[in-house]
Amino acid sequence: MCRMPQPSNHRGPAPPTRPDASMSLLTQVMDHSLDEGYAEASARRAAEGTAGLPRTLKSKLALAAGLVLAAMVVTLGAAEARISAPGLAKEREELIDRVERADAEADGLEKQIETLRADVAARQREALRQHGGDQGHLVALLSGATPVHGPGLKLVVDDAKDSASSGGGPRESSGFSDTGRVRDRDMQRIVNGLWQAGAEAVSVNGQRLTSLSAIRAAGDAILVDNRPLVPPYEVLAVGEKNRLETEFQDSTDGQYLHVLQENYGIRYSVSSEDDVRLPAASSLTVRTAEPKKGAS
Repeated sequence: MCRMPQPSNHRGPAPPTRPDASMSLLTQVMDHSLDEGYAEASARRAAEGTAGLPRTLKSKLALAAGLVLAAMVVTLGAAEARISAPGLAKEREELIDRVERADAEADGLEKQIETLRADVAARQREALRQHGGDQGHLVALLSGATPVHGPGLKLVVDDAKDSASSGGGPRESSGFSDTGRVRDRDMQRIVNGLWQAGAEAVSVNGQRLTSLSAIRAAGDAILVDNRPLVPPYEVLAVGEKNRLETEFQDSTDGQYLHVLQENYGIRYSVSSEDDVRLPAASSLTVRTAEPKKGAS
């Protein structure tokens, strides 16, 4: 009877172990001296051509490159400025010449206007003299066509110091907020009061008044014949000085001016003068009247 061979539990000899098996960590350090991340970064810098350069040196190189670029831009700008400078200088000279020519032309036109105004005024005075007969001088005087001088009154009116006074008074019903300023309606009453007191001729800040003169306002400015006036307002009147001053002070308009001073702080002074000089009116319109045809 045959027996089957039984498997043997005997194992072969074990493979020999490496002498440095117990020094695996040391071996790994020796075989891989660089960390993998550091090695990768070093390889990337080498590929970019910046391996081995310190960070400060890189910053200096970048700054130097920026300075070179800025120098190039400045140089190009200077070159362009030198190229365009002659053209700009020429344009500037042409502009200056145009302004000077325009100023000279304006001066010439202004002189021409003054000459024409003087000629018109002379013709108007002559017409008044011829048609006025014996009263030609008086007509020219009252119309403002001729300059005049003689005894009279000097009245200086000015705004209040703070120009913010308020209170009841003669301007209460005007509907305007008062700021202590002299208004056109105030000047109208002053001038009318002087005429009523016996003034033969009146001017305001050198503007001769005529029967056709208008005193208006444009904002806070007072206009006399559309010419703006600046305070203080100097009102000159030719006439019998003693009578003129007394009657104006006692008149309703003189009292009105006193109330303006008391309630609004508006300043004024009145003085008699031995010789007051008034110019002729700058613009004068001569009108004639004729009887209507067929009128009885």
